[in-house]
Amino acid sequence: MSKKSVVSEAQEIQLAMELINLGARLQLLETEVALSRERLLKLYKELKGVSPPKGMLPFSTDWFLTWQPNIHASLFINIHKFLVDHAGATGIQAVMKAYKLYLEQMPPEPGVEPLLSLTRAWTLVRFFQSKMLAMAPCDKCQGKFVVDCLDLNHAYQCGLCNMPSRAGKTKKVKDARDAKDAREAKEARQAKDADSAATALLNA
Repeated sequence: MSKKSVVSEAQEIQLAMELINLGARLQLLETEVALSRERLLKLYKELKGVSPPKGMLPFSTDWFLTWQPNIHASLFINIHKFLVDHAGATGIQAVMKAYKLYLEQMPPEPGVEPLLSLTRAWTLVRFFQSKMLAMAPCDKCQGKFVVDCLDLNHAYQCGLCNMPSRAGKTKKVKDARDAKDAREAKEARQAKDADSAATALLNA
């Protein structure tokens, strides 16, 4: 019995480490990992170097229904459903595998957090299990997207086929575009300075 307990504990520690490295919040860890809160806190600090963020978990479905989050959430939940239906994945392992595949398809920019965090992905699955959210096919592209179960989803059109007027005009996008323009301008100045220096050497 002692050996089994040690092996089981090692498996729980490994699970916690994988979840923390994927960005799990403490509340998710406490729900899915059979370790004490104190041990989870210690493990989180060892891996991240900081205490876990405080605050409540997402509790509203509204975020998943807005334009850009809906596209990311729909991609994740389609991957998750495929793994559950065809690969025998279950529980938190299904969430982790689906999230890793989601990150492969939608890798964030260096130093930028993914739009859909692991905690939100986990919460999304729970909303589906609670029948608060569902998937509906787009009337145009036939892709399946996250919708509210209480909405009238007949002749539904997704956010890709029917983009809102301000799609992509967020402050983050503007800042990224400004940073790119500044970087390109700096590179152009450096190239011009290099040309000038080369010309001066040739004429010396």
